[in-house]
Amino acid sequence: MTPSTIEHSEPVAPSFPDFWIALRFWLKLGFISFGGPAGQIAIMHQELVEKRRWISEQRFLHALNYCMVLPGPEAQQLATYIGWLLHGVRGGVVAGVLFVLPSLVMLIALSWLYIAYGQTSLVAGLFYGIKPAVTAIVLQAAHRIGGRTLKNASLWSIALAAFIAIFVLNLPFPLIIFFAAVLGYLGGRFLPQHFRVTGGHANHAKQVSFGAAVIDDHTPTPVHARFSWGGLSRVLLVGVVLWSVPMLSLLWLFGWQHTLTQMAWFFTKAAFMTFGGAYAVLPYVMQAAVHQYAWLSAGQMMDGLALGETTPGPLIMVLAFVGFVTAYVQALFGPDQLFWAGSVAAVLVTWFTFLPSFIFILAGGPLIESTHNQISFTAPLSAITAAVVGVIVNLTLFFAYHVLWPQGFAGSVDLWAASIALFAAIALIRLKWNMMWVIGLSALAGLVIRLLAH
Repeated sequence: MTPSTIEHSEPVAPSFPDFWIALRFWLKLGFISFGGPAGQIAIMHQELVEKRRWISEQRFLHALNYCMVLPGPEAQQLATYIGWLLHGVRGGVVAGVLFVLPSLVMLIALSWLYIAYGQTSLVAGLFYGIKPAVTAIVLQAAHRIGGRTLKNASLWSIALAAFIAIFVLNLPFPLIIFFAAVLGYLGGRFLPQHFRVTGGHANHAKQVSFGAAVIDDHTPTPVHARFSWGGLSRVLLVGVVLWSVPMLSLLWLFGWQHTLTQMAWFFTKAAFMTFGGAYAVLPYVMQAAVHQYAWLSAGQMMDGLALGETTPGPLIMVLAFVGFVTAYVQALFGPDQLFWAGSVAAVLVTWFTFLPSFIFILAGGPLIESTHNQISFTAPLSAITAAVVGVIVNLTLFFAYHVLWPQGFAGSVDLWAASIALFAAIALIRLKWNMMWVIGLSALAGLVIRLLAH
């Protein structure tokens, strides 16, 4: 073999990872998956494609494209997909659960500290600074999603219409998403050039080779991942059972009007509304949790979002905070079991929020593996994502109102809060600072301001 041959030869594929080796990686990922979906996907790409070479670049992006058109947290679904591709159903379940579990445990602990000790001067001061930062974070989300989505007048018009629909007409979020999907379908037929998905995480990654992978570009689909009507039926049947048993148990134990039953039903619906990520579903949750059910206040919702931003895992885990705080405050299991009630509610909310994601992957994965071409139904997705931008702008205004005018428009502007919000917005959008640094500095500023005020 000549030196030139050695120089240009690619490394051989690594050995197939043992299930327990993969389990340890998925557990590690659950503790380090900070940075929102973009950061989480980047971590998986670096670890699984570049470093460990468990899956090739092309197969990774193919899986990601599928996850991006699904409702639900795409990073968690991507982990589930790759785990399933490697080790079947148990691999997918382990990867998906461990992506969420550390975050759930942390959020239960933080939610308890928040609701039990949130009125102390230390905690109140920290949250005084974090709330304006959260407003800036939501504004950054609108800026980021809008920048990669609103490429023409048609998509801008949909975003504007969605903003008017929720801000002026107060239309429910699912209705806005439905009309956006219809417009996208029609646009895909008559103006297809305006409704192609031109943004997204996959487009930012160049398809380059990092060497032979365990699951390479042309590796045959594993037997367990091949499509069959029997396999599809089994997944759907198990999914229905896993949803029905806890739902019917709640109905039998507490009745339809009980808070836990209503939460189970509401967060099942929310799981199907998360097109565009967690920021897309937050307005829907805000409408229901704050206004319709009065489970918690707007300020508490913002505090929950702040906690969600500072823990690993999907941001949609903020819904576990909603469940914990609601059950704790309402003392659903009596005044002596507040923590138990909150913990049960947080687990239930997480179950009903994430169960559909597992079904989407385990049921749809074999269909997607049957072809390695790009997913085609992108026009409705483009329109939905455009509508999400308008909805997130409304959420930004909602947060800004409650932060900057704590006593309402009749009161004065909180200039300190406005200053922190402006700093956070500049740091995030203009200077591209790390989100955790911005939250930390904002919290410190809020604490100093509150201590000086006293």
